[in-house]
Amino acid sequence: MRSSSLPPATEAAPTGTIAEGRKTVHGISLVIHGEGTPVFLMHGIGGAASSCGALAHLLSARGYQTFCWDAPGYGESAAPPEGLDHPALVLKILAALDVGPAHLIGTSWGGVIATRIAAQAPEAVRSIVLADSTRGSGINKTAAQRMLARVPELAAVGPEIIAARRAARLVSPSAPAWVAEAVRADMAAVRLSGFASAAAMMAQCDTTDLLPGLRIPTLVLVGQDDVITGVAESRVLAENIPGATLGIIPGAGHAAVQEKPTEMAAAILAFWEDLR
Repeated sequence: MRSSSLPPATEAAPTGTIAEGRKTVHGISLVIHGEGTPVFLMHGIGGAASSCGALAHLLSARGYQTFCWDAPGYGESAAPPEGLDHPALVLKILAALDVGPAHLIGTSWGGVIATRIAAQAPEAVRSIVLADSTRGSGINKTAAQRMLARVPELAAVGPEIIAARRAARLVSPSAPAWVAEAVRADMAAVRLSGFASAAAMMAQCDTTDLLPGLRIPTLVLVGQDDVITGVAESRVLAENIPGATLGIIPGAGHAAVQEKPTEMAAAILAFWEDLR
């Protein structure tokens, strides 16, 4: 594992106006920015494509084509079938897009999906960025049960109440009010079908044994104030993936992708530049 000093945030400042469009592939709604090397962004269990929007814009301004998905049962995407294999679906989408190997960026749950894709189909992946991520909730019985218990709770009280209860913990205490509200709004829009499918995947997932076998360039980023998955879990990821680099984002919590998109973009762009 390497620890990186994050480059100045100003390096990722966007230039010009980037066209945005939507496309549906295999029932999944994708928000697309720009043209160039493909980047596929996957949000966390309480997010949506909009959660990755600011980061996608910054990356597309530097010559990348970004695809932010509404995961199955989220946002404008179709509800997932029972037992959905999320990594396999991402690979089907990438094949249908016919864009070649892609950089994968996954936040939290999205990072777990990215890890599994890198393990099972490395030829489809240029690199992975694991943002405030984890090995999955299947690392122990207590974590798995806690994850699954969130499904009946969501069904009973609805996403607005869940967001009111939990969204504040996703951001740093220093987060501006408008960022905290954006994070809350994304969580308040979560649909039960998508959340239940994601929770089932997370409860079954433990990528611990996959990490040492990964041969994909990997950047692990985590908000310094993340109290959901935490810096310690990101260190586990970085220490167990060969050659991985760990970067810690000051002044960000679990929702670092929304709180500090400029700093995240600067770190990612520097990582990709090193790959060249």
